[in-house]
Amino acid sequence: MEAFNTFSSLFIDVWKEGIFGINASEIIIGLLIFLFFYVLRRLFARFLINRINKIVNKTSNTIDNTVVEVIEGPLKFLPVVLGFFIASSYIDFSIEIKGFIDLLNRTFITIFIFWLLHQLIIPFSFIIKNFEDKISKPLVDWTLRGLKIIIFVLGIVAVLELWGIKVGPVIAGLGLFGVAVALGAQDLFKNLISGIMILMEGRFTVGDVILVSNEVEGTVEQIGFRSTLVRRFDSTPVMVPNYKFAEQSVTNYTRRHHRRIRWLIGLEYRTNINQLKIIRNQISTLIENQKDFAKNENTNYFVRIDSFSESSIDMLVQTFTETNEWGEYLKIKESLAVKIIEIVENNKAGFAFPSQSIYVESISGDKPEIFNPKK
Repeated sequence: MEAFNTFSSLFIDVWKEGIFGINASEIIIGLLIFLFFYVLRRLFARFLINRINKIVNKTSNTIDNTVVEVIEGPLKFLPVVLGFFIASSYIDFSIEIKGFIDLLNRTFITIFIFWLLHQLIIPFSFIIKNFEDKISKPLVDWTLRGLKIIIFVLGIVAVLELWGIKVGPVIAGLGLFGVAVALGAQDLFKNLISGIMILMEGRFTVGDVILVSNEVEGTVEQIGFRSTLVRRFDSTPVMVPNYKFAEQSVTNYTRRHHRRIRWLIGLEYRTNINQLKIIRNQISTLIENQKDFAKNENTNYFVRIDSFSESSIDMLVQTFTETNEWGEYLKIKESLAVKIIEIVENNKAGFAFPSQSIYVESISGDKPEIFNPKK
């Protein structure tokens, strides 16, 4: 019986002293409070979201609906922060432990704030994308990505500062390290800066057909930090370093309003002047009456006898198509070529090809003696 009394006294002392001098009942109640908020975090978030949805459903825009979707994660974390704060406030900690608990509370609140800001970048993107007509879409994407990285880094810095970790010396050390890295990675930074300049100047964007210094021709599929993906017309992907766009000439075929057709048609020298005039006039009338060809002061068409080559009389045909699309351009070009062939053939003329004429003159005087071995 005496042993039981001793055990009871010891149990009561331990219960009162608890852990680190904290009453065990306070610890248990504090844990129950925290678990209560942790378990109800989904119900809490769902309740708030449902209430907010009732409000935003009355509006016609989609931005507020996106806001509700992206804040669901932070809203689930908020009851955890609140539960830890209430539980820690209920427990009577010692002065030393109170300082540590206060830092934890501040840390959780800081994480919640920066997590919420990070998520709000997504609906904010709808506002920035309204300026895609003034700035390119890749630049908008880079801006949004940069904002997310900045908020993430600032959140880490804020947490480190709370725990007394001075970020200034770390940044200074990273600065020296960055100088050393920059000296060894000049091409990387050159490509990065060139990529930013491409997006800011708007030389081309995704979907444009470009020619880079008469070497790479194709459709731009992606503009990255270091390189740009250009897919050739044979479907071969080519990664072009961004600095090449700054140092070499770039032709953007998509930006032109029309595509040009320019041919030198070689007609035979036996073609008489009347045939030449009729062929010229019929080709000119054909282009004039076709809606596929552009007709304005910047896209004048020409059908003229241009020059005399070694084997042909050359007729210059130049015009511009209304369309800028490659496939449609090829169709119009083919149709024009077929009709020009028909015009030439209908006028009893022909196309010249490289040839040589050999003239044989007879030798004057007596005829040569015929060799006859039978004599």
